[in-house]
Amino acid sequence: MIETIQYKSIRWLDITNPSEDDYNLLLDEYHFHPLDIEDCRGTNQRPKIDEYDDYYFLILHFPYFDKGNKFIRIREVKIFWGRDFIITVGKAHWVVKKFFEEIQEDLQEGDEETQEMMASSDQLLYHILNRLMLETNTLVQRVGAEVDLINYDIFNKRARSIIEQISVTRRNTILLNTTFKPQLRVLHMFESGGIKGFVDPEVLDMEDYWGNILDQYQKMFDSIEDFGELIEGLSQTFDSLLTNRTNDIMRVLTYFSTIMLPLTVVASLFGMNVDFPFTTSTTAFWVIIGVMVLMIVGLMFVFRKMTGR
Repeated sequence: MIETIQYKSIRWLDITNPSEDDYNLLLDEYHFHPLDIEDCRGTNQRPKIDEYDDYYFLILHFPYFDKGNKFIRIREVKIFWGRDFIITVGKAHWVVKKFFEEIQEDLQEGDEETQEMMASSDQLLYHILNRLMLETNTLVQRVGAEVDLINYDIFNKRARSIIEQISVTRRNTILLNTTFKPQLRVLHMFESGGIKGFVDPEVLDMEDYWGNILDQYQKMFDSIEDFGELIEGLSQTFDSLLTNRTNDIMRVLTYFSTIMLPLTVVASLFGMNVDFPFTTSTTAFWVIIGVMVLMIVGLMFVFRKMTGR
């Protein structure tokens, strides 16, 4: 299905579920390279930008949360960028579709700011990428909030809940890291001037705009690396806490077993079916109980001295 926005000489075609007829249209009317069309048909492509004489072909990756709002997924954004057109192909990130609908509606209402966005394909591409960056930044901030929540809950919640939180957040940060790292090289090509674009620099210098995109992306990437280090540190801290709790439990059990051992010996001796002194005395029971109490107090005093508590 092809939807089109036309403003003066600039067109934005959004092809959400491309059919073979749509691909043939791209080949016949726009004369795109067949390998680019093959990339549009496929999935799990690496981020890249291919430069041709009259157009660029971009594949970029942007994250989003799944329907359960828990795990991060990655959606490819495939864009053909020419002098007078932008073509987005495939099931792109939902932000692209929403932005397309907003521009369509605003142009019908004669919004001047939207008309300025559509003044050139370079400006339109910048605003698409900027909108994706803003959404991605919101997602990265949420991951940061989850890391802070783990830092707070690590001493308060049960182990199973914390383990699940750490596992999910670690997976999300690793996925973000592996998504951002190869894409930085692509965005550097814009900022460094490797990608010239189609707007005359004397009319509008896009270098500052591309630099803004790269700055946002670099800042998010730095934050993701920090989150990864923090979650690893929190994981180690949590492991240490669990080990310490286990040691405390074992220490208590050891104290209990050590204290009970002599009492068990005494009880076993007097439980034997033989004659003992004072067995006929009514005070023998209380004497034995008193000895046991003294043994307990003495052992507890020794343990406190040994542990320094």
